Amino acid sequence: MALARFLAMVLLAVAVSTGLPAAAIAETAGEVNVYSARHYDVDRALYSNFTAETGIRVNLIEGKEDELIERIRNEGNNSPADLLITVDAGRLYRAQDAGLLQPIRSEVLEREIPPHLREPEGYWFGLSKRARVLIYDKAAVKPSELSTYEDLADPKWRGRLLVRSSTSVYNQSLVGSLLAADGEPATEAWAKAVVANLARPPQGGDIDQIKAVAAGEGDVAISNTYYFGRLINSPRAQVKELAQRLGVFFPNQDGRGTHVNISGAGVIKTAAHRAEAIRFLEYLVTPEAQRLFADGNFEYPVVAAVPPHPSVAAWGTFKEDPLNAAVYGRSNAEALKIMDRAGWK
Repeated sequence: MALARFLAMVLLAVAVSTGLPAAAIAETAGEVNVYSARHYDVDRALYSNFTAETGIRVNLIEGKEDELIERIRNEGNNSPADLLITVDAGRLYRAQDAGLLQPIRSEVLEREIPPHLREPEGYWFGLSKRARVLIYDKAAVKPSELSTYEDLADPKWRGRLLVRSSTSVYNQSLVGSLLAADGEPATEAWAKAVVANLARPPQGGDIDQIKAVAAGEGDVAISNTYYFGRLINSPRAQVKELAQRLGVFFPNQDGRGTHVNISGAGVIKTAAHRAEAIRFLEYLVTPEAQRLFADGNFEYPVVAAVPPHPSVAAWGTFKEDPLNAAVYGRSNAEALKIMDRAGWK
């Protein structure tokens, strides 16, 4: 009874957030209980469009990434969750490692999502991409001065780099990709050199690093692409003007390619609505849904046939690192230890 009341409350919340009448949602054919750490407005459109297309209602619980994983763990076999949606392969791996996800097979997902953007056994799937790039001050840095992530260790960048803290899962996954490419000794030496080259101690998120470059506090920032996409598409003229001073550089184009990470999802091991959860995942790789990821949040689609937002496409095409996301996802803990030893706060 308590669970029924809980789901009824969630249903009402989804009806309000999506604009669909509660009575109409109640008459749908099936449901799926989604625990989501994505907090983007575009996701509301994904939920309502899926319900309109399939008749399956989406019961939504939102929260912070690690808190949702812990919640599902604590709920155990009684968890109402069918699907976990979160950002970064590192967090998807944490859910998998905690035994919360089940492997699934789907011809649609395996056809549309490149192999390196999904867990090899089907425990989770990438739904959108974000590249971790270098944002630079056009007045202070020439593109020809930039090359690889490894080059950020060069003393020429002393006092010029900006990056968020080692606790950022985005940085842990980036360092995990360096571990796979260069090995532990070289990666730790790189991390120590990056710390020595910082313009200031790590603080804030990716947008804070970008704004600091625009303010002249440093010359180069490490950031996910969609953050810069938001700034250059800001409705505030002052913000757009600041962004125009900056450029985007894709590292390692002459080698393995630029590190890309994902926003993705996995089906919960105890899912009561497994078929509906899989159907929702398959909807999220349709052209309609992929365009929403691209146009609503400036993420790169995982489906090759769907183009990115025009302002993102203007940065040019790039070679991406083909390393499977599961590799750097499971390396997060080791990456954090390396950064801690390097003094990366």
